Amino acid sequence: MTQDTTQTTQTGHGSPWQDASLPEQEPILHFVIAWSLDEPERIGEVARADSPCVLGRGEPLDSDPAARVQFMRQRPSVTTTSGPLLSPRVSRLQLVIEPREDTLDVQSVGRCPLLVNGAPCERSVLQEGDTITLKDALVLLVVRRPATLPSLRSYPTNLIAAFGAPDAHGLVGESPETWQLRDDLGFAARSGQHVLLHGETGVGKEIGARAIHALSARAGHKLVARNAATLADSSADSELFGTVRDYPRQGVIERPGLLEEANGSTLFLDEVGELSERIQAHLMRVLDQSGEYQRLGDTQTRRAELCFVAATNRPLDQLKHDFTARFTQRVHVAGLSERREDIPLLIHWLLCLAARKDPQLAQRFFQGEAGESRRARLDSMLVEGLLRHRYTQHVRELERLLWLALGTSSGNFVALTPEVRAELVADNETRNSPEPSRTEIENALRDAEGNVTQATRALGLRNRFVLYRLIKRHGIVLRSP
Repeated sequence: MTQDTTQTTQTGHGSPWQDASLPEQEPILHFVIAWSLDEPERIGEVARADSPCVLGRGEPLDSDPAARVQFMRQRPSVTTTSGPLLSPRVSRLQLVIEPREDTLDVQSVGRCPLLVNGAPCERSVLQEGDTITLKDALVLLVVRRPATLPSLRSYPTNLIAAFGAPDAHGLVGESPETWQLRDDLGFAARSGQHVLLHGETGVGKEIGARAIHALSARAGHKLVARNAATLADSSADSELFGTVRDYPRQGVIERPGLLEEANGSTLFLDEVGELSERIQAHLMRVLDQSGEYQRLGDTQTRRAELCFVAATNRPLDQLKHDFTARFTQRVHVAGLSERREDIPLLIHWLLCLAARKDPQLAQRFFQGEAGESRRARLDSMLVEGLLRHRYTQHVRELERLLWLALGTSSGNFVALTPEVRAELVADNETRNSPEPSRTEIENALRDAEGNVTQATRALGLRNRFVLYRLIKRHGIVLRSP
């Protein structure tokens, strides 16, 4: 999710100022609770799966063939152990799990039927991205993540919300990628520098921009936001820089531009890649430290003291090179394919937002009193399908699919209806594609100037952890750009 330009596989004693107590962690396989009929409040909890273990209801049994899976609420620098699974639908000894080199051998020994990726089975070999469903009881997602999350460096701890809930800026998620994003946004806000947010359509770049403003020293002023795609090339200069009276013809009124409106605050331009190179070039002077610009038709030089936050879904090399060079802070906003474990939490909060808009939906599909503890009645197969769907518009697409489910469900629970099923496409192309060669990996890293996240996307891999494992296997040394 973030720019991984300084990682290295070189070994050694390290510099004397490095903290030896924080060694680089090799991500390991975990289970994440994605749905639970009897314990919905546990969605988002994780459990390590890097050693032989068993999963079942209640406390360990003397007859257990291995240690019992232990779920935790994992947050930066804090890991809280949860109690045992309590669902009566899960057997006391339900699954026996044996880790292999890069997979998990899972065998069902309990009475609750097992489904892997939606298909019934009694035994299966699992890898990252697979789903385990214990019919009508529990859905688990297999993910790869560090055993502990590093401490926050720049995000204020007083803004951290309850586990699984949206934070003060509307960011939802407990994945390592979402915590890294929060920290990246906090650092960008604290720096006071211009920021370029990049990520695919629908990932939440505007939420990131608003978080940067709210976390910055300019938070007391109004954020000025505009979609750059609405700025026609012929009028973009006047809308950005403003015009003096009687320019370009008599009778034209004086008009301040967006730069003047945002003076002392933050200017957010979404879809900045839609600006022509000519307009990008015109903005470069104001993006320099002086912040100088001129209204159209004016000889007076003005100065805007602002933070410029831009967002784009385009590859950065499609923007004018010396324009992007002015953004000293760059933050990648990860898509759902990079943080699938956040999807169940997003489902819950998007449905809560829908219920607030339509009380009839709340009455029909939700149980419990209004508030954070209220939960929608969800079909486990809908959650399982949404976990494995290949997203192209990410959170925006997830919200659309949920509204489709709400509109087509005939009972009192949100179901995997034929209409929703027709929209779902399983994200399994990466798994079936051939593994990239050492040469292809080296070429992708070179083209991405050492940025592991960009190289991961270029190679079509599931996430950057897959690329890290391939780098380690081939003995490739990452170098800083």
